[in-house]
Amino acid sequence: MIKFEDVGKRYPNGFEGLKHINLSIEQGEFVAIIGLSGAGKSTLIRTINRMHDVTSGKLTVDDVDVMSLYGKQLRRFRRKIGMIFQSFNLITRTTVIKNVMTAFVPDMPWYRSTFGIYNKEEKIKALECLDKVGILDKAFVRADQLSGGQQQRVALARTLAQDPQIILADEPVAALDPVTAKQVMDDFKRINEDMKITVLINIHHVDLALKYASRVIGIREGEIVYDGPASDVNEEVLTKIYKGKVDNEGNVQEEEG
Repeated sequence: MIKFEDVGKRYPNGFEGLKHINLSIEQGEFVAIIGLSGAGKSTLIRTINRMHDVTSGKLTVDDVDVMSLYGKQLRRFRRKIGMIFQSFNLITRTTVIKNVMTAFVPDMPWYRSTFGIYNKEEKIKALECLDKVGILDKAFVRADQLSGGQQQRVALARTLAQDPQIILADEPVAALDPVTAKQVMDDFKRINEDMKITVLINIHHVDLALKYASRVIGIREGEIVYDGPASDVNEEVLTKIYKGKVDNEGNVQEEEG
């Protein structure tokens, strides 16, 4: 379980990214986090794996105080948490399977990681992960020859190779066309349901959030202004979350100024 208790995040310039966050997220939930750009969505999920340190309150994952972890303990903790970015973060000049196998590097002896030596079990695991996201046939293709949607699936397969309990996704479909975005969201949903992995996803497109997530958290100016079932999100809720309006296609129309 992920638990935020009166958590705050203040940056060195004095800006408050998070204010008095109180949340509990159970194992196996699919949670979408929505809000305007700069509202605190990315900051919220990046505190969970300590890419950002909280500056007040307490954040625990499976009863472990995240801020108490350092060095090897922190690295071991992060192995349980997969992270997906908008930009894919692949090594584009190498093959898809080698990108997936980079997930094993932190646990490998130095000489194997230095020379990229992977054993049979690691290769099989990588192929299994690619199969789970539907691109096994691309295993030996260079990553830079794939479409954006395929590259994001490689990133997801790489994360699965870690055997994570939690997947954090920071705007994973923002750079994709609508059809491809839905395909990638299908992958997230299937993994969540079949493997019981907790998924927290920051997403700008409201209709995708409501379609795929079971729970929606709305953030505005660093504060949670909605936390409830996706089915209960209505125009009143969206008005509370967004300064502007959301059109019928789920596009946020932000106010100027």
